[in-house]
Amino acid sequence: MAFASTVASLQEESCCPVCLDYFKDPVTIDCGHNFCCDCLSACWEDLADTFPCPICRFSYYDRSFRRNPQLRSLAEAVQKLGVRRSKRKWPQQPERAACKKHHQALTLFCDKDLELLCTRCSFTPKHLDHHVSPIESAAPHHRGLLEGRVEPLRSRVEQLEKMIALQGSKTLELRKEAEARRREIEEEFEQVRQFLQGEQEAALRKTREEEVQILAEVNRSLGAFSAHASGLKRLLKHVENRSEGSDVAVLRSLKGIEDRWQKLRRPDSCTCTLELSGFEVRLPAQFSGLGRIAQHFRVQVLYDPATAHPQLTVSGDKKTVHYHDTWRTVCYAPRRFYLCPAVLGLQSFTSGRHYWEVEVGTKPKWTLGACRGCLPRNWRNAVTACPGFWALGRCVDTGYLAFGPQKAQIVPKVRPSKIGVFLDYELGEISFYNVDDGSLLHTFHHRFTKTIWPYFYIGRDPEPLKLLSVSDDEM
Repeated sequence: MAFASTVASLQEESCCPVCLDYFKDPVTIDCGHNFCCDCLSACWEDLADTFPCPICRFSYYDRSFRRNPQLRSLAEAVQKLGVRRSKRKWPQQPERAACKKHHQALTLFCDKDLELLCTRCSFTPKHLDHHVSPIESAAPHHRGLLEGRVEPLRSRVEQLEKMIALQGSKTLELRKEAEARRREIEEEFEQVRQFLQGEQEAALRKTREEEVQILAEVNRSLGAFSAHASGLKRLLKHVENRSEGSDVAVLRSLKGIEDRWQKLRRPDSCTCTLELSGFEVRLPAQFSGLGRIAQHFRVQVLYDPATAHPQLTVSGDKKTVHYHDTWRTVCYAPRRFYLCPAVLGLQSFTSGRHYWEVEVGTKPKWTLGACRGCLPRNWRNAVTACPGFWALGRCVDTGYLAFGPQKAQIVPKVRPSKIGVFLDYELGEISFYNVDDGSLLHTFHHRFTKTIWPYFYIGRDPEPLKLLSVSDDEM
């Protein structure tokens, strides 16, 4: 056995590291490595400035080598022994494939391009400046990298499986919510079915379409994540199988694995909302019920001191305004009222539904409503038709009036001490309610396209005009 081992060692030392065959006309370069003269010449064939060693890559500035007759004699002697070459160093020798271009054994590996190379390939311009190492040293390193990817891949698969399960549970919740919403819509429309049968059908149809659309988006998202999870599982299995293979098999599979890894882009998280949108049934205000309006669309409107007439004083919380006989010294503001004691709201509206309440008490004269943009500086709160102005007020002589684009006399059943204002921007309605008995006083219809500001005319009496908040209403 010792003799066979010795012969095998001699055989390995008698082989050229480029062609892996017995030395033919062996030569030695200055770094001490030996090659067939033809193999070394082929490696240096396309080089002009520097001539690196095919093994250690040490570079020389000329084609310097010397023939080694002793090594040639040794190779001839070992070849004559007729003993089969040892396979201890290359247990997978049949897999030592040859380069299709140069017909030399693939003995090197390029770390940048992840390719198996022959010695001549390593000297081509494509790989000359790359880090190239023998298969025997490259394989353990990249095998470790592949093994390091197993756990992240497995973790990613587990995360996706949890996400898929979560999406499934949300789908069930959505179905329950949609069913509850259907019951709510049906109950709401039952009260006015004989007037709004067409509106009810439209609202139900919209809810059904929204449910189907959301479920379709969720199903598409689930399909994308399922497909991604399947791809990751296949890649995980492929990596596990390849990492257990031979050095050559591991290195040969690297590029394909890397390509598959880059192509496995994680799908975007589900961006679709899993909730139904707001209740969009277009009921006229008089059928919706004041309580429901106040509950769903109540907003906190405040007075804007920068627009208040100089004889008005706005409280610190901007919810109360008083009239005084004396003028205050105020800074000029283009939106300030100068001819009538009025003030605008601090908030403006360009969309949506908004409801606010104002306590008028027993004031003999007041006007509440909304206006488009800012009113002219010579505005006098005149009871005349005015475009871009929608209001309801009390006048000492004429009682209650709705004025703006149209003027109408209002006769409330109960004298109001609190007025509710409801703006539905998309529907194009401004409605005024008597909060004391919940009755609708008047509704203006207009197609809104510009910013809407709350408007308040205080009158010239000392009683304040107070904006009510939710907390005030509950007290």
